[in-house]
Amino acid sequence: MILDRTIAPGFQIPEQITFPSPIKRTLKNGVHLYFIPTPEIGAVKLEINADSNRVTGMEDKKLVSYFTLHLLLEGTLSKSSTDLDNFFDTYASEVEVISNFEHNGLGLLTTKKHFATVLPVFRELMTEAIFPEKELAKRKSQKALSISIQKEQNGNRASNLFRQQLFGDSHPFGQIAEEQDVEAISREDLLSFYADKLWVNPEVFLAGDLTDEEVDLVCETLGNLPIIKVESQNPDFINQRKSRVKESKENALQSSLRIGCHLIPKTHPEYFGLWVFNVFLGGYFGSRLIKNIREDKGHTYGIHSSIGSLKNADYWIVMADVIKEHSDTVIEEIYKEIEILCQEEIPNDEVEKVRNYLIGNLLSNFSSSFELISRFKSIHQAGLDFSFYERQLEYIKNFDPREIQGIGKKYLRNESMVEVIVG
Repeated sequence: MILDRTIAPGFQIPEQITFPSPIKRTLKNGVHLYFIPTPEIGAVKLEINADSNRVTGMEDKKLVSYFTLHLLLEGTLSKSSTDLDNFFDTYASEVEVISNFEHNGLGLLTTKKHFATVLPVFRELMTEAIFPEKELAKRKSQKALSISIQKEQNGNRASNLFRQQLFGDSHPFGQIAEEQDVEAISREDLLSFYADKLWVNPEVFLAGDLTDEEVDLVCETLGNLPIIKVESQNPDFINQRKSRVKESKENALQSSLRIGCHLIPKTHPEYFGLWVFNVFLGGYFGSRLIKNIREDKGHTYGIHSSIGSLKNADYWIVMADVIKEHSDTVIEEIYKEIEILCQEEIPNDEVEKVRNYLIGNLLSNFSSSFELISRFKSIHQAGLDFSFYERQLEYIKNFDPREIQGIGKKYLRNESMVEVIVG
């Protein structure tokens, strides 16, 4: 039988998706390890995630965690930075710094063949780093230059101001790092943070073709890591209407826009409806915002809306770079599209298009074995398990357009929005 390549394969919606339950171990120091076996690939992915100082309230200076994490590979008690680079290169391994709003940590990607050799050196980075003064000075110079450059970049500046307005400049999530914050960092700050404030409430996430003995090795190697147990601070963020923040740049041809608000957590029963509403509005390339502001009016090359993930509650944001003189018009059109989507009946063909897009996109998130542990980590840190994705698929298949319209109207209100224009 000859395959007719002029005919696209039929689109099939799976009845359900099932996931393997991670194997949970508890290390001697009380740290939980979550392991998903991946027998089909000969690589290993290991991450240790600790609570960020931003959620524990343990940071005295804004950038101390940044410099601590990024200098871990600059030398340990037994190895220079060159030694470390050569070692990890020799064994085809990569070490990744994990640093975001809520988590600090390290990731390791290596081969099954060399895992037992690489693991002890990876462990050295967690307690034996020395933070050389020369490397710190070099990193500080680079960071100060980066901050200076980013101030001149409309997109970066708009995103920083948006965070500041959304979370408040008194909360760590809303603080903007300045050059003087770089200058304030000393080697003693890093040593103190490294010893007493880095490994707070850590968890380990592991995937690979590992035997029980190799998992035991991980538990033994990380089981003596000194850790700190602290009650994390998870404040309830409240939407408050604020004046539009506008930072003009005389020679700019474009303006960067950021509009958004706080949302509900993933555990909320209306979360899926809000998530679907966002996709209709600006969450994929065929969205309402793209069709109106990019295709019909030509005010921007790209505009999109998305939901940012936090442990306690997510947030919503629209991002766009637009022709400068059309900034106010674009903001009006964004609110107009929200109103239309809330009020007018959604055509059936658009509903099915979004439904099929969401199913395909959800399934593509699990296209590799390592995606399983990454997806588990993201929902586990929000207090959920793999059943979240099973419920998500079920919701996509059966959502009522009228229901998501009501949910969008409930949470995406004009009076809740933070607005930022830079350019």
